[in-house]
Amino acid sequence: MPPPPNRHVLITGSSTGIGKACAIYLAERNFSVIAAVRRPSDGQQLESLSKNLRTIQLDIADAQSIATAKNQITEITQDTGLAAIVNNAGIGVFGPVEFVPLDEWRRQFEVNVFGHIAITQALLPLLRRHVAAQGPGSGRIVFIGSVAGRVTIPTLGPYSGSKHAIAAVAAALRMELRDQGILVSLLEPGAIQSEIWRKGDETVAAVPHDSPAYKLYGRQIDAVAHTSRKSAADAIPAEVVAKLVHRCLTARRPPIRRTVGRDAMSAAIAQWMMPKTWFDKIVRKALKID
Repeated sequence: MPPPPNRHVLITGSSTGIGKACAIYLAERNFSVIAAVRRPSDGQQLESLSKNLRTIQLDIADAQSIATAKNQITEITQDTGLAAIVNNAGIGVFGPVEFVPLDEWRRQFEVNVFGHIAITQALLPLLRRHVAAQGPGSGRIVFIGSVAGRVTIPTLGPYSGSKHAIAAVAAALRMELRDQGILVSLLEPGAIQSEIWRKGDETVAAVPHDSPAYKLYGRQIDAVAHTSRKSAADAIPAEVVAKLVHRCLTARRPPIRRTVGRDAMSAAIAQWMMPKTWFDKIVRKALKID
């Protein structure tokens, strides 16, 4: 069944990857999509794809940008309110815990955690407006986490830490907002076709081989980089996540917390079932660092 008219959904980080796939997929299914992008050129390209899709510029790590976006979204949605937020925007900071500068740790959490909290806080009144018009359960929030929020490997500490944190935020919001008619889902993809792989390769390549970080952790850095490139080659299309986001927005009982992809499911099950020491050994063996 198609969504009712003027069912507005905001998707952050819509320039590439999962966000772009979600914007296109939902627009094709009669949602009124508000796709948040960082660059105007990305917005122009997206808007040419569907009459149900419009874009706004948004940096979720910038308070003024969020305030401007809130005003724009309020004007777009008017009395119908906002049906859903898909909190997708994210970055990846990689490196050994010891050598990642604190400013980079803060940047990781500013985008992947605090930015999602800030945009959600700003737009909750618009979600409540939609619930008041359409009834309990009609408001939805979807967080795009990662299997890295369940399973951590060497040199992914900052990224995994942010995804662990957003999983906790999503769980708290799910319980806090249920009585207000707003349902919250967390999706945790594994390897998805995305720009994050290229950016990760660039980060690894920037570590000088004569640096203290490489001298101490070079085997782990190289092993994780090799594994990431292999994962990128085997990654599933972002549309797989988009289909599940659609389900989160339309099902009477949407998924609460769901891994996406066989690799994510296998890793999550292994991490849950095995003693930590066994799991660590398997990770080290898989990475070939033992």
